[in-house]
Amino acid sequence: MRHGHSTGGTPATRVLADAGVPFAERPYEHDPAAPSYGLEAATALGVEPARVFKTLLVDTGAGLAVGIVPVDTTLDLKKMAAALGAKRVRMADVKDAERVTGYVAGGISPLGQRRALPTVLDASATGHATVLVSGGRRGFDVELAPDDLAALTKATVAPLAAG
Repeated sequence: MRHGHSTGGTPATRVLADAGVPFAERPYEHDPAAPSYGLEAATALGVEPARVFKTLLVDTGAGLAVGIVPVDTTLDLKKMAAALGAKRVRMADVKDAERVTGYVAGGISPLGQRRALPTVLDASATGHATVLVSGGRRGFDVELAPDDLAALTKATVAPLAAG
């Protein structure tokens, strides 16, 4: 794990370094043909999928919001709407998600987005010492404590995964 200030990297690693939060950079060889970026990361890094989280954007009708769930699950839109206090949400358009976050799909990090968006972290994250999320590009994750992830994204922690 590293601390301190970063001059390079991605917006996500700069946010982590500037906050003095311990984190580990976890790069891996990205295969553009992989059917699931998140499961690819878990396999490539040798980490159980329950500890690798994907960043998904939803449209609340009043704007976009971020849901962070394990890569081996799906986002339950009803649970997400409830956590946000919205009537309903739908998955955001990929182009909107990329434009609003400043990241490319498959590499959208919950950290260092262009604008702070309402964020909900699946409650299962708190059962792990560390979790992995995208570091801001395909083939690059960061590992950090779930409490730090929640604090830096100002996330609400709630059950989000379908099932």
